[in-house]
Amino acid sequence: MSADPMDPPPLDVDVLVVGAGISGIDVACRLAQETDGPTWAVLEARDSVGGTWDLFRYPGVRADSDIYTLGFPFRPWHGPTSIPRGEDILRYVRDTAHEYGVTGRVHHGQRVTRLAWSGDEACWTVTARRSDGVVLTHRARYVYLATGYYAYDSGHVVDLPGREDLAGDLVHPQHWPAGLAVTGRRVVVVGSGATAVTLLPALVEEGAEHVTMLQRSPGYVAALPNTDRLADLARRALPAAAAHHAIRAKNVALGTLSYRLLRRYPEGGRRVLRRRLVARLPDGYPVDTHFAPTYDPWDQRVCVAPDGDLLDALSTDRAEVVTARIDRLVPEGVRLQDGRVLPADLVVTATGLRLLLAGGADVEVDGRAVDLAATHVYRGCMLSDVPNLVLAVGYVNASWTLRADLTARWFLALWRHQDRRGQRVAVPRWDGSGGADRPLLDLSSGYVRRGAHLLPRQGERAPWRVVQSYVHDLVTTRLAPVDDGVLELR
Repeated sequence: MSADPMDPPPLDVDVLVVGAGISGIDVACRLAQETDGPTWAVLEARDSVGGTWDLFRYPGVRADSDIYTLGFPFRPWHGPTSIPRGEDILRYVRDTAHEYGVTGRVHHGQRVTRLAWSGDEACWTVTARRSDGVVLTHRARYVYLATGYYAYDSGHVVDLPGREDLAGDLVHPQHWPAGLAVTGRRVVVVGSGATAVTLLPALVEEGAEHVTMLQRSPGYVAALPNTDRLADLARRALPAAAAHHAIRAKNVALGTLSYRLLRRYPEGGRRVLRRRLVARLPDGYPVDTHFAPTYDPWDQRVCVAPDGDLLDALSTDRAEVVTARIDRLVPEGVRLQDGRVLPADLVVTATGLRLLLAGGADVEVDGRAVDLAATHVYRGCMLSDVPNLVLAVGYVNASWTLRADLTARWFLALWRHQDRRGQRVAVPRWDGSGGADRPLLDLSSGYVRRGAHLLPRQGERAPWRVVQSYVHDLVTTRLAPVDDGVLELR
């Protein structure tokens, strides 16, 4: 279906941002602050701003990192909690977009399906499909992908035998039904990741009769305070912007130190994490059965329990963790391979995400299809031999926005460099000097293993290595030359 003559005209801009989640709003705010900067616009497949924080609506949805580093460095967080609920993060993102004049530049209901680069014209043709079937075609010198790396339309769905036999409801957290009743119900949450760790105490709080977190294998959990006394002190003693930067720097330093210690001394890290759990759980609780993974800390993300809410719930008779394998669903709930049946009126499959790059759009360069999984990531944000395409990918060991904002800042430095020299094209050239291939995401989590073949690769050496260190990336973003001999500029 073609566009109606009364529709707004196609976009023709210097920078087209795809995605109005936290990464897209971040770079859009950065663009809005540029004096005499590029022309730009944002395309968003959904009908509202917010990305992840607008999509996920399950009970208790929240960040798994502190808001002072997850938030924008240019707009302080004023809320009372360090790990806020999803609705508070969504409000913060939307208020930021409004304050910086981004909201009016977002074109909603346009899902990008194809990106086609023309070397002759030095621009991208961007094809987008609206929900009513109308196909729109835009042009942009640069495309900035702020789409993340998971599919919005569906999560990873496990095909549990006996689905048709279950008398109760079966839902995935990524598409939590509005108004789903929880009070008085027996719930089994299948999974052991951040979503399951969040859901269990939230469902107890919402009045579920009993909640079971059913996991195939244990994960690490760390109870962290949900208020920051130093942050409160800084906000009383310093101007808002100065306090925000001080708190952010403190949390970056503590997070980096914690990660490095756990990676360097994994056995000591295991003992510390275990000791803290034993101190918070009832005497005799089987910590080694349910919270002693076979992998080292940060081989997968360490789940956060704000103020120990998960542990408090497990200290009551309304919640439990069961470590076992599923045989099948039965009318009364979930039958395990050892023959036990977990009663359930509601089964929640918190089984993870489904990886998807570029929102599933096809990418072409001068008529040739690009296999994104065959490319290499340059500086963590461009793809080898693909011109004028930037993607925002966050850290696996820290807040997403830390790296996303560095990418936005590096891109604007690239833009200014080219603008001063009258250049229009930037393309990183892979020549093998980056060394042996490595997976882009250095995690053993299930969703990463399942989708690793869909993602670009990284190398062993800079600028093809993704270091997973904010301090390192901050220094190289500021000091490394744009014209490094690897990035072809013309």
